[in-house]
Amino acid sequence: MLKKLSLLVLSAVLITSCSKEEKPLVVTPDDYNNAVDKVTEVIIHDIFSPPVASRIYAYSNMAAYEVLVQNNSDYKSLAGQIHELGETPKPDADAAVNYDVAALVAQMEMAKSLIFSEDRITEMRDSLYLQWEEQNPTELEASKAYGLKVADHIKAWMDGDMYKQTRTMPKFSVNPDNPSRWQPTPPAYMDGIEPHWMKIRTLVIDSADQFKPIPPPAFSMEEGSEFHKQLMEVYDVRNAMTEEGDESEKMEIAKFWDCNPYVSTHKGHLMFATKKITPGGHWIGIVKIATKKANADLMETVYVYTKTSVALFDGFISCWDEKYRSNLIRPETLINQYIDDAWAPVLQTPPFPEYSSGHSVVSGAAAEVLTQIYGDNFQFDDDTETAYGLPVRSFDSFRNASSEAALSRLYGGIHYRAAIEEGLKQGRQLGQFIAQNLQMKTNTAQASN
Repeated sequence: MLKKLSLLVLSAVLITSCSKEEKPLVVTPDDYNNAVDKVTEVIIHDIFSPPVASRIYAYSNMAAYEVLVQNNSDYKSLAGQIHELGETPKPDADAAVNYDVAALVAQMEMAKSLIFSEDRITEMRDSLYLQWEEQNPTELEASKAYGLKVADHIKAWMDGDMYKQTRTMPKFSVNPDNPSRWQPTPPAYMDGIEPHWMKIRTLVIDSADQFKPIPPPAFSMEEGSEFHKQLMEVYDVRNAMTEEGDESEKMEIAKFWDCNPYVSTHKGHLMFATKKITPGGHWIGIVKIATKKANADLMETVYVYTKTSVALFDGFISCWDEKYRSNLIRPETLINQYIDDAWAPVLQTPPFPEYSSGHSVVSGAAAEVLTQIYGDNFQFDDDTETAYGLPVRSFDSFRNASSEAALSRLYGGIHYRAAIEEGLKQGRQLGQFIAQNLQMKTNTAQASN
């Protein structure tokens, strides 16, 4: 009797285990948002410069996009559109690939290869792998294999972008004998960052200098000259803001768009960094806000991240090309030397030349791409900076947000008006070029928008 009972129990266990069904794996837009958020978290932790951060966003999102586009006829591959990017490999014909899973695998693998704190990405990845393994190991293995295959394809192409070569190029040399040339600024007096970034291979624009802005006003400390007028505007605006107090609208705008990952804090003999989001990271945050408001599916979400990050990447190359060509001195340096040695800007001056404004260029570029996708009347509440104790700001359009981001640099005391206005023009022209020339949707899909 006992033997019979044991056999029955064993049979029941075997039947139950054999009948356990594998569930199709599901990746939601929120899952992808979380993965991008993790990349932003690591960028902040590792203190990547704004140009380098844009490279991380671009390549990781492109990898995910190239996976998804293989299974969606409404979208076009980046191959043949992005400089030197060849055709994306296909999965094995008999492989049970879940393209959504493979896309997230590709994104995480690319991100992990581009940052220092790999463990932070690995922890998130392994948690997902455990979850997926429990649900459908067969689908997971096939999808993981394909995602890694696409990531390897992107990595091989990425290695030709000149990044590795620029790591060993000479540091920026300061010319102290020329009063118009940029000099390191307090409190850390850091060397100029990424002086060779214009040598990085562009993605869509023809060359780093394709959208070269007009030169800045000629350097002159003579009263009445255009340059001196713009210098005094920075000085006067800051002084007026001091009188208005820390709760003024201008102060709020300046702090909201600060996005400086290099802020140094000094206490006695100690110096430490206050970590913040990059300007590109802020616009990546706006992508999340916009796609969630638009109720975008996974494909659309990855598409918007990808096209925006391409604009940010090319925007930084274009901007850095001009920065190290004009090599213009910052307002803080001149004001302290010639006008008021106790004066300090609202924001800490970033460690690179003044013209043109990086915020203006990349904000203009990102806004044009987002406007192409969602239109010029897209209202959104920007909560990107709430993690840093800053309030939500609301905008009627992406272009209005980019205009405020640009003007914030005057309020912050770190840019002359010319760098702001011409930088915004530069970025918008570049963004429009990318919007028009990077065709990521089929004609059928575009017609349905």
